[in-house]
Amino acid sequence: MTTAKDLFIISVDPALERPVGQGDLSLALAGAELLDLLDAGTVTVDGDLVVPGGSSVPDDRLLAAAAAGITRQPPHERIEDWLWRRGRDLAAAYQDALEEDGELRQKRSGLLPFGPKEVEPVDTPARRRAVARLEEGDPVLASLASAVGLDGERSDDEPRPGDETVTTVIATVHEAVMELEAVRQRRTIENTAFANVWRGP
Repeated sequence: MTTAKDLFIISVDPALERPVGQGDLSLALAGAELLDLLDAGTVTVDGDLVVPGGSSVPDDRLLAAAAAGITRQPPHERIEDWLWRRGRDLAAAYQDALEEDGELRQKRSGLLPFGPKEVEPVDTPARRRAVARLEEGDPVLASLASAVGLDGERSDDEPRPGDETVTTVIATVHEAVMELEAVRQRRTIENTAFANVWRGP
């Protein structure tokens, strides 16, 4: 399992008090993919630019798709731009892939048989590994989970693999999620103001 798949699985835990936003999750999944590609040597990071590394193609099909989308020639893409581009609808892609792999199943929410469909993780070895990774305080997974509002057991150690590079990617994920929240709040204010204009005094 990849870091991105681990992150998705823990994000749909039925014990969560509130659901994780799909936009936030998509950005964090793109960050997780980038970290997996860094770990595999498929890409490197030069400052804040995503640069192609070795020619190895990941076995995981979603990671392979992410690797295929890397900008090969200068000017290379900034980490932030990668997150927004690759993150578009990425949560839905991971849901489809994990359902296909038997890691997720659909369920009905509420008591009515025609209520909206939700997904929940199946109790598989992959799910148990993902949960254990978070509970053991894996610094990378814990930091990504924190970005989308999930609180796991946090390690006292900063992310070690790649040190500065990993920290840069994770920090950029947090910034992108905060930027998305700011956009949501701005739209809410604008919509409220527009409704008040039509409502009148």
